[in-house]
Amino acid sequence: MHLIPTQDEVVAVLRETGALRDGHFEYPSGMHSNEYLQVPLAMRYYQYQRMFSVGLSRLLRANSEIRAIVPQLSIVAPATGGLPVAYGVCEALRARQVYWGESSQDNDALRFRQYLEQHPGEQVVLVDDILRTGNKLSQLKRLLESRGAQVVGLAVVIYQPNPQMRDFGPLPLYYLAKLEASYYADAAHCEFCKRGLPLEKVIT
Repeated sequence: MHLIPTQDEVVAVLRETGALRDGHFEYPSGMHSNEYLQVPLAMRYYQYQRMFSVGLSRLLRANSEIRAIVPQLSIVAPATGGLPVAYGVCEALRARQVYWGESSQDNDALRFRQYLEQHPGEQVVLVDDILRTGNKLSQLKRLLESRGAQVVGLAVVIYQPNPQMRDFGPLPLYYLAKLEASYYADAAHCEFCKRGLPLEKVIT
């Protein structure tokens, strides 16, 4: 195993744990794809959670500007699903703190818990298990910046962009593996539907 796991090593773990599946899937948005990825299925196992988190922390430390501010750095996740990665990265980096955004319903705006306040100039790395559309991460970035925080990086285990992915501009992006799935806007445009392949609907 390498100090920072390679793309092949990460994909092998995802397949071994059932986190990465091939087939014909429909996402809640109505979009169809040939791959379904659920990173938490791999994060169930401590050795893989550790492998991913430490790997991301090493990518972050390679940035001299981030390395210099680690003792003051906040690690922030867009939802509780990203917490295993966020806590692992914080521990490996020895960063200052971890916290996360929440929403009462899927389409509600993100918020922070009562009494959780950002101080002006607080430096933050956004951390999650996957970057696909980036909707929640983009919303989290805006929320933090509206409160005076400075987002200095974005780190995810898997980068799996789809056609609806948000633009994060020049913000540094760190990831362990990039997956190139095929996406179709809906059933009418889906090659797998046209071929009559069985469809599985997924909830996230």
